Amino acid sequence: MKSGSAIPDNDQAGETIRLDQMLCFALYGAAHAFSRAYKPLLEPLGLTYPQYLVMISLWEKDGQPVKGLGEALGLDSGTLSPLLKRLEQAGLVTRTRARSDERQVNITLTQKGRALEADAAGVTSAIAGATGCGLDEIVSLRDRLQDLRLRLVEAGERLDSAPA
Repeated sequence: MKSGSAIPDNDQAGETIRLDQMLCFALYGAAHAFSRAYKPLLEPLGLTYPQYLVMISLWEKDGQPVKGLGEALGLDSGTLSPLLKRLEQAGLVTRTRARSDERQVNITLTQKGRALEADAAGVTSAIAGATGCGLDEIVSLRDRLQDLRLRLVEAGERLDSAPA
């Protein structure tokens, strides 16, 4: 074990880290718990959690290009396109080709999609309450997780470009 750490030093031969000691597993479990907590709040709205994230992004900034929406949400087109198709079928968004560049598709909220924002207004506060965390703790956790994500993205890029 590293001194002062609950995480074993895996550089020592034969030692393996236990599942309950893995940061990635704790994050995976928390993400799964968040999804389960959101489900009963989003079902009456006719949304899944990923669809809810798309709608939040559009409520913040309507008329986004698909590419920009994917970048904002960290989703590739193979994941985002089916979400947008279902939202369009539900009458919440429209997909329109840009006049200036036919390759660009813009996503715009319909009146029904804009109206859904009022119905979804209590979701975020309900989830915040379910965490049992105060605002300062939520902000701190969010900031630390965003920093962790950035460091992992950078590390992944370095590892991807490293010679095999």
